[in-house]
Amino acid sequence: MSNQVLPKYSIVDLFAGAGGLSYGFLQTGRFAIKAAFENNPDAQKTYQRNHGAQVSMYNDVEDALSVETKAKLGQVDVVIGGPPCQGFSNANRQKNHAVCQNSFLVKKFVHTILHLNPTAFVMENVDMLKSDAHRFYVEESDKATIEQYGIATFPSEIHLIDEKFIFDGAVNIVENKEKTARYLLNEDEYFILNVIYKCRNNNKKLKSALIKHKKRLLTLAKKLSACADEKDHIIQQNNIASDAIYRYYSSNNTDEYHELLCNSIETIVMLQRMLSKSMEIHDNEIVVTGYSQDRKLLAKVNSMIILDYIESILSHEKNEYKITKGVLSAAAFGAPQKRMRFVIIGIKNNKARNLSMPSEKINEKYFRTVKDAIEDLENIETSIEVYDGNKGINLPEMPKYISDLGRKLRNSPVLYNHVSTATTAEALERFKAIKQGDNFHSLPPELKSSYSDAQRTQNTIYLRLKYDEPSGTVVNVRKSMWIHPVKDRSISIREAARLQTFPDSFVFCGVKNSQYQQVGNAVPPILAKAVAEHLCSYLDEGQRCG
Repeated sequence: MSNQVLPKYSIVDLFAGAGGLSYGFLQTGRFAIKAAFENNPDAQKTYQRNHGAQVSMYNDVEDALSVETKAKLGQVDVVIGGPPCQGFSNANRQKNHAVCQNSFLVKKFVHTILHLNPTAFVMENVDMLKSDAHRFYVEESDKATIEQYGIATFPSEIHLIDEKFIFDGAVNIVENKEKTARYLLNEDEYFILNVIYKCRNNNKKLKSALIKHKKRLLTLAKKLSACADEKDHIIQQNNIASDAIYRYYSSNNTDEYHELLCNSIETIVMLQRMLSKSMEIHDNEIVVTGYSQDRKLLAKVNSMIILDYIESILSHEKNEYKITKGVLSAAAFGAPQKRMRFVIIGIKNNKARNLSMPSEKINEKYFRTVKDAIEDLENIETSIEVYDGNKGINLPEMPKYISDLGRKLRNSPVLYNHVSTATTAEALERFKAIKQGDNFHSLPPELKSSYSDAQRTQNTIYLRLKYDEPSGTVVNVRKSMWIHPVKDRSISIREAARLQTFPDSFVFCGVKNSQYQQVGNAVPPILAKAVAEHLCSYLDEGQRCG
């Protein structure tokens, strides 16, 4: 093809976010975006500002499955995207849900590939996806797909409630949707009880929460006591909790009823979690093969490994995709960040003889650093108000000491999004006490007092970055309170974006926290570009082979 004009391949981007993945593809000069699908309004604005108004923007990936959208898009060469994909491995521990609602998004990604029938696809996600622990629960709607594609399933369990709270007749309730719904509190009512439950081991926080939510708790206590049935365990527990709330607020000595209140609310919270998980099972039509009530109440179900699901369907002879997969290190492709992403690449069998993952370009000894990415912004004052940041700052002349990476990223005379979080007096004390590479755990006890359980604080909280190393995985650094290597302030949106290898010409839109979140959710464009170039070689080979 050396004497020919190289073709451009069309892209559809699913779960596009701010557009880091597609931006990397565009940087190759070999791809053109037909459409993007993203339901976050701020991310939509960011995507369209940086990828052009000519890109068709859709709110829901479901739209990609319509006949009308397929006709409008025409032939699509590549489908790319990063569907949120936690399966159920973390759902129970973190959010007290039976089902991670992200699972159906992966299914939509697969269904969209089948519907649009592109020549190739790229799916990226967290590196944990390679683990067999990431699974879907089998739903009624999965049965035909499992049979058609021979997808392996495995016996699994959904934990409903611990032995301490089990009662006679629990199974009769959870296996019946109508009975389950009868006892469920609404989300606001459960939220108030859960707030008190979470504060139960911290007297100061508990008393503050009980004062703050007094009116709402008394209203709920009235509802909980509205029905009396001595033979109904859940109603009995509701009445006990109601009585405990009334006694607490009517007593001059609230400490006397502290334990009664906490224990009764704990019971109600556990029962509500059981009911909520049961309702999720019913609403999602998860196939339950039975219940076990030995020491704790479990719903017996089946599950399938997420990777098995994807590969079994797309590599099937009916769909004809050759697939390769692996974990890629962003740092090994030039990002100043130790970010690991799991990538699946698929291409039609007749378009590639062999298929492999991109080869790493940079040895660990030569990884780019935080200093390479942001040192030139060190003395440029950040804004606190996000609208000030969006107005932009006229940059001074490029310094001579700037790194090659810094020079590439500093591709605009105006600096946008150089916005950071306002620093409270308490936060400033912590900032000053933390050295490069250290975090919240390095603080003296007196500077940890505002945390109810300081020992459980993650190592990424109040982390001061080291100039001479790549950063860790960039997430929402505002929530994590990442600290600049040499300045006593938080990392700005623009600095976080540079660690992700977004150039300064790429402008983020929306409120402050949304911009931080968009940056943290994105695929580093430099990694996406490497994947795009690698895929392009196979697409070009397919062109030559006809």
